[in-house]
Amino acid sequence: MSSRSIEEYLEAIYRLSIEEAPVKTSRLAEYLGVAPSSVTEMIKKMSELGYVEYSPYRGVVLTESGRSIGEKITRRHRLFELFLTKVLGINRDLAHNEACEVEHSISDETEKSLCRFLGSPNTCPHGRVIPACDLDVSTCEECISLNSLEVEKVGRRRKSLVPLTWLREGSRGVIEFIRGEHKTLRRLLDMGLTPGTRISVIRTAPMNGPVEIFVRGSRLAIGKEIASNIFVSMEKRGESD
Repeated sequence: MSSRSIEEYLEAIYRLSIEEAPVKTSRLAEYLGVAPSSVTEMIKKMSELGYVEYSPYRGVVLTESGRSIGEKITRRHRLFELFLTKVLGINRDLAHNEACEVEHSISDETEKSLCRFLGSPNTCPHGRVIPACDLDVSTCEECISLNSLEVEKVGRRRKSLVPLTWLREGSRGVIEFIRGEHKTLRRLLDMGLTPGTRISVIRTAPMNGPVEIFVRGSRLAIGKEIASNIFVSMEKRGESD
């Protein structure tokens, strides 16, 4: 069982868990194009390694360490896809295939440099959200303001973050990181959406409708595009507001 195989499975589970959690092994087999029996065997091994939690007939969910790896591989894939299409002019299908190869081998330094070079992008060429980096910064502006030597000294964020748009109705979380240009950041800060703020999701409108949240005693409706760039750590049930 190679580290690449593990990363590919974790990446797939991470992506599929956006739509459904736990992820059914049959859905995972279909997504990866492998036999269901192979998926079950691999999932059991990954469970022993602490990357996933697996329940027969229910499906699989990522542990914190599994989510961290799946998130990082997905981020590197989408950053490299964007570089290939935006900078080199390669078509999206070829860029996707190339990114599948490179995502397992690029370094943390290359990932950071790609992100900075591309201007802290929000989405990949297919319109999918690029996961937040794992640097312990609260905004992209904070990262950009640091020189390369200072970035090296910045610690790693210990929590895996998800976009606000991933939270289901009734879910709660804490804002940890905000991505966007200065104008967008200022608007969100003026609305009281600052790192460290607790929020709860009241309603998520279908299609491209807004996300309605409860924050600091008020109800706010935030557009999907902006909400997808507000990253939160999800609170477990029982944690107080």
